[in-house]
Amino acid sequence: MKQNWKPGTMIYPLPAVMVSCADARGNDNIITVAWTGTICTDPAMLYISVRPERYSYDMIRETMEFTVNLTTDALARATDWCGVRSGRDYDKWAECGLTREPGVMVSCPSIAESPLSIECKVQEIVPLGSHSMFIARVVNVRADETLIDPETGAFNLGSAGLINYAHGHYYSQGGEIGRFGWTVKKKK
Repeated sequence: MKQNWKPGTMIYPLPAVMVSCADARGNDNIITVAWTGTICTDPAMLYISVRPERYSYDMIRETMEFTVNLTTDALARATDWCGVRSGRDYDKWAECGLTREPGVMVSCPSIAESPLSIECKVQEIVPLGSHSMFIARVVNVRADETLIDPETGAFNLGSAGLINYAHGHYYSQGGEIGRFGWTVKKKK
């Protein structure tokens, strides 16, 4: 039997990502975001939702760009820390031992320790209440070469040790249970 609860955002798990951003003067920051996702594949677009009172909000709004950095088991501590401490008070890069990599298509840095960094340019900001949604076009993806099969060129993100977030907790991903379309694939 199921219980009825008040309306809430209970779609879990979510990716736990660290978003790097910078203002026009070159001050940068990292914010942890779990409210993110794909919007469109062609053109490649995604969104992040950020509270207006967060330090990174004005940086993103000013420059209209950010980088989504996927997180791993090895980045779990930094992921949490960057989500509970403010860049107004701390240099999150130094506090977490993270390395800045200059952006290729954006002026904000990416996190070198992340297996995948997605550079984005904001197309629209939608105020929604507690958060504003930054709808962005993906302008570049930077992938860790150790996750790319040198023979096939296939990207094996499943071996990166990605983490996710569910109702106040971080989790490691389990093993693969299937591949897209595996339920209808014809047997050879």
